[in-house]
Amino acid sequence: MVIYLKKIKFLTIFITFLLSFLFHFGYSLSDNILFSIIFPVNESIWEHMKIITTSVIVSSIIEYFLLIKNNIKFNNYTISTIISIILGIIIYLIIYLPIHYLFGHSLIVAVTILLITFIIIENIKHFIMKLDKIKYQNIVGIILMILLYFIFGYLTYNPIQNDLFIDTECECYGIEK
Repeated sequence: MVIYLKKIKFLTIFITFLLSFLFHFGYSLSDNILFSIIFPVNESIWEHMKIITTSVIVSSIIEYFLLIKNNIKFNNYTISTIISIILGIIIYLIIYLPIHYLFGHSLIVAVTILLITFIIIENIKHFIMKLDKIKYQNIVGIILMILLYFIFGYLTYNPIQNDLFIDTECECYGIEK
């Protein structure tokens, strides 16, 4: 069972990483309000945090079914996913921002940090899933997930005027209306 779990965790990281490339361009597929909330609408650092969130959620759904199919016991799946996403965003920004401000943007550095973040996220999820069952974890996890996407949506249409929210390609903020 440990071998299956390691394979599933590795597969989840791989799927999450692949989805992040696809989801980078999600908004361009259909520029509607739903897509603007779950996919980045510009090249700002903040908008790219949607890639982490949406990629982890979609890959976690796949992982959930793989865990069940392989009869792997776990607890706290919903809350472990959202906590790992929130911590993943924080970790990504803590690693990326100093490098970005010192050396400028580098796609290779950004993608490498993203992969490292996905590995950390899976380890956080795994740790929380091994804990005793947390009361109301599904409800709290879903509420936090909705709140996170509400924040993404609000800040997409009402961005803060600082470096985290600026699209350096067009020198603009948020979604072009």
